[in-house]
Amino acid sequence: MRPLKLAEGIYDVGVKDWNIRDFHGYSTHMGTSYNAFLIVGSQKTVLIDTVKEPFVNQFMENISKIIDPKEIDILVSNHAEMDHSGALPRILHQIGADKPVYCSKMGERALSAHFPTRQINYQVVKPGTDISLGNYTLSFIETRMLHWPDSMFTFIKEAGILFSSDAFGQHYAWHENFDDEMGEGLFHHAKKYFANILLPYAGKVEKLLKSMEEMDLDIKMICPDHGILWRKNPREIIRRYGRWARHQSKEKVIVIYDTMWNSTEKMAKEIVDGARSTGVEVIPMSVRNWHRSDIMTELIDARALMVGSPTLNNGIFPTLCDVLCYMKGLKPQKKLGAAFGSYGWSGEAVKLLNKELDDMGFERLDDGLKTLYVPDKDQLTAAYDMGVRMGEAVKAKSNPTEEISPPLL
Repeated sequence: MRPLKLAEGIYDVGVKDWNIRDFHGYSTHMGTSYNAFLIVGSQKTVLIDTVKEPFVNQFMENISKIIDPKEIDILVSNHAEMDHSGALPRILHQIGADKPVYCSKMGERALSAHFPTRQINYQVVKPGTDISLGNYTLSFIETRMLHWPDSMFTFIKEAGILFSSDAFGQHYAWHENFDDEMGEGLFHHAKKYFANILLPYAGKVEKLLKSMEEMDLDIKMICPDHGILWRKNPREIIRRYGRWARHQSKEKVIVIYDTMWNSTEKMAKEIVDGARSTGVEVIPMSVRNWHRSDIMTELIDARALMVGSPTLNNGIFPTLCDVLCYMKGLKPQKKLGAAFGSYGWSGEAVKLLNKELDDMGFERLDDGLKTLYVPDKDQLTAAYDMGVRMGEAVKAKSNPTEEISPPLL
């Protein structure tokens, strides 16, 4: 990735990581990018964020194609996570250890913990603080817990560019750089990012969007620290964040399951057919073939989750435990739920799945459906009927319809 000019004197000097395939349990089969931004003002030059430490040499080469890195006057750390701050000590070593690093109060705490042996000139900025670069003005917006306590945005008023840290991003590395170079598929990548990283903080996202509306920012471009930049219609990703933050769903059922001798899978197939007969969208997802992060991507806008597991050693099958543990941490809300499964001896799995659904606050359809060994004709009919009942329940369940008010659109 070479330097990418965004506006007069403003560049993306970040790097692309083509080979990463896992990010904290999130599948990144398209890689990712570590975007960082250089603003060459008429009086001061600023670097916003850095990159993951192994990419520091390529990063410095990118900067050097525009200016001598020693001409950087100020560094801004929007987010202290190591994929954005890992190169910070080496950057400072090359450009001057006394150069100020502007960050939030919690950012100073996090960076100090990451680099305890470094003497870094931290400058804590408060929300609304402005820094003049001559022809450009930087303004800072605190976004605590999106998705770390230190997170903040930086906004260039004159250019209308919002540097949004981890918000509005995607784990995606390819030849495109801007939203107008891609189709609707970009929003799938953005949805996956929200579902697997920002979903636990949905309430804070909603508050942030309302706060941004009150600020009446004239946003012409959104530049996240990962993935594609939004220049054609940045308001559309803001609108979709509003929908995801309010847990808006559609008439959609996700059926996740695993199976030992195909009995639970036979039940799953009947449940899928039953739900589909009601006209709702249904996606069957064998957890051996679907990654946990892709399951979450589909779940975020689904209205119901149905979980099937055989009983193994008096418990839930291990592959389902993995997915449910991951799901519980991401805190999906306003969902219907149901459990099913086959068993041979004791049959605890359905009862335990019900508890998992209850613990996540799902509204359960019933007490679940279990089958001894291989389901017979009557039991398969019962599974089909369960799918029908879930489809009907999904169609009957109300859905939040409030949209972000028109000024933000």
